[in-house]
Amino acid sequence: MMKKLILMLVVIACASSYVAAQTATGKRRAVKTGPPNGLFTPAIVTGDLVFTSGQIGIDSKTGQLAEGFEGQFQQVFKNLTAVLDASGSSIDHVVKATVFLADMNDYNTLNELYKKQFKGDPPARTTVQVARLPRDAKIEIEVIAVTKP
Repeated sequence: MMKKLILMLVVIACASSYVAAQTATGKRRAVKTGPPNGLFTPAIVTGDLVFTSGQIGIDSKTGQLAEGFEGQFQQVFKNLTAVLDASGSSIDHVVKATVFLADMNDYNTLNELYKKQFKGDPPARTTVQVARLPRDAKIEIEVIAVTKP
């Protein structure tokens, strides 16, 4: 567990350094997917990388959290797809995913649903249990993707 935490911190530090370097050269673009939220940006594109904010299973049309773990998982992927499309990328271009679970007992279900979302080799992934997610969601996922060529 400690090795995973250290590895995740190294990845975040490297990504932060890359983003800082791109920001200094003016190559950072915020991605908007709907009305301005003010609290967070759905994604940042810098160079050929897309960094998404964490997505929970809220339906953007109704504002409601989907029912159950599977429903939330499916809505998270709909939300990620919309953000990545607006960023010039897609689920097929995801290279790293970080999954936050409210309950690690959902891990096996996560694996079954997750493997259906990716063709071929899935992206690198970190999965951690957290004490609580916004709106008491059961799952939140953030990804790093490359833009489409």
